[in-house]
Amino acid sequence: MSLDTHLATLEQRHTALDNEISAARISKPAMSDADLREMKRKKLQLKDEIERLRHSKN
Repeated sequence: MSLDTHLATLEQRHTALDNEISAARISKPAMSDADLREMKRKKLQLKDEIERLRHSKN
């Protein structure tokens, strides 16, 4: 898998998590705080990995 493909995959996962978090905020019944925190943590990890890979690419 090329670096560009890997980055695109990570960006898609990041966007999907962002969409899930947004949906969870308006859903009834709402997602538990612990589940929401875990999703945000994973999203941040993906963002950090994307930035690290972009930086190493240049």
